[in-house]
Formats: sequence, structure tokens, C-alpha cells
Amino acid sequence: MPASWLADLHETREVLDRFGLATKHRLGQNFLVDDRVVAHILDLAQIGGDDVVLEVGPGIGTLTVALLARASAVCSIEADRELEDVLADTCSSGSGRLALVMGDALRVGENDVRAALADVGVDAAPRLFVSNLPYQVATAVIMRVLSEAPSVERLVVMVQAEVADRILASPGSREYGAYTVRLALYGQVTGRFEVAPSCFTPQPRVNSAVVRIDRLADQPLSADELSATTAVIGAAFAQRRKTIRNSMSSSGYGRAELDAAFSACGIDPTARAETLAPEQFVSLASALA
Repeated sequence: MPASWLADLHETREVLDRFGLATKHRLGQNFLVDDRVVAHILDLAQIGGDDVVLEVGPGIGTLTVALLARASAVCSIEADRELEDVLADTCSSGSGRLALVMGDALRVGENDVRAALADVGVDAAPRLFVSNLPYQVATAVIMRVLSEAPSVERLVVMVQAEVADRILASPGSREYGAYTVRLALYGQVTGRFEVAPSCFTPQPRVNSAVVRIDRLADQPLSADELSATTAVIGAAFAQRRKTIRNSMSSSGYGRAELDAAFSACGIDPTARAETLAPEQFVSLASALA
């Protein structure tokens, strides 16, 4: 039995034709047509029967129908209003457990999600975030979920392969940057697999990957400490060709203050930001505070 009956080229085309739809490149619409990929996503997500799942970019419901078959409820956020009727049709078997929010995922708030779930009789916040993300907003959506949706303990997301490389990058590598470090303040990557362009229609011009991120079980930093560390990360990587001392001083930090903090943390002021591990940025922010 397939994980998703929609993860099939013929079924996807039939739905698009029936509703008179065409893919919209501005919304990053490439529809998944490989059921093996859906099954692998579900394996990584480890969805329990009592779980509430948050999804962004359901499209025609390819992943949504598979989530509904396993979770107690799914809240899906979709920007394309032409897909509202499509989702009502393709997800009809789980309609009583699908909370659909039409809008921009970067503007929909936690209260909107809770209200939509309440409309289908669910009084619980999402524990899982499972999505084939629109690629142009993927990095921002992931960081927003991690920083603003504390109930979400696990994220399983499809992104561009180069974004997955940035998420998984190690200090000293070309892909390692501010985004890598900010993400590490909230979670750690516990899984990844590649997805070929041939798994979609139309085929994207980039390779894709699915990444699992588990939120840190115990957040060691307060909200103020997270904010201060994020500011330090931004300043350190603002001019990554420069030394960390020069980059941060150009962003407004005093040189004497920086030198004292570098000395206290054992950080070479002539090093570049991409050579520092995430915990060193936390120490530096603490010393500067």
C-alpha cells in the first residue's frame, strides 16, 4: 500500500488537470511524485498516533494525506489560495483532522495555528514539523519554527541540497556560516537523505535533500542569551573575509571590549568567524555581556 496515493505522476497530473491548475514558479511549486521519498520522510519523522503535525506548503496534499493517515491531526499552511479547494478534495478522508490555514507561513502566528486546530476539535500544539518546503522561504521557515514554536520537538524538512549542506556544515568548511551556528543554538541534525530532481514534476533545476532536526532537549540559554548570541553571530559573519575582531568592530562592538572578551574565551582575534564552533559564540556573547 502506498504511503501517499498522490505521490504518483499520473495521479498528480490528473488532479492538476481536473482543477485546471499549472505550477507556479514564484511559489516554488514542484510536486513530489515518488512514493518512496514520502515513505522515507515518514520513517524519519516517527509520527505517533497522538501527534499533531505542522506542515508548510502542502501543495495538492501529497505529503498531507500520508501525515493524516498517521497523526491525530495536521495543521497545514498554504500560500496559494487556488489550492484550498484542491486540498479539501484530496484530503477529504481526513477532513475532520485537517486544519488548513491559508496564508504566508512567515506571517502566520502560533495563535493562528492554535485557532485552526481548535476549529477541528484539537486542543494541542504541534509536536512535529514535517514539510516539503517551498525552497525560497525554507531557511526562514525552519529558523522561525525553531525560535518561535517551542512545542515542536522534531523537524523533518525537504530543502535544496545546498541548504542541507549549510545546515550540516562543520567549522572551517565553505558552507559553514551564520545560519549553521544560529540553528545549532536550537537543535541538532539527526538524519539526512538525498532526493533527485526526477522525483518531482516539473523537475527542479537543483538537487534536494530531506533533513531531520531534533530540538535540544534542554535549552541552556535564556531568551536574552539567545538574542545576545544571535547578535554576536551576525556581527562575526557580517564580513567573513575579515578577522572576527575587524568584522565585529565594524558592526559596532568596541575593540577594547572585544579584546577583553577574546582573551577571556581563549579566542584568537585574528581568526575568522567560520573557524569557531557554536559553543565559542555562546561563550563570546557571555563574555561581552
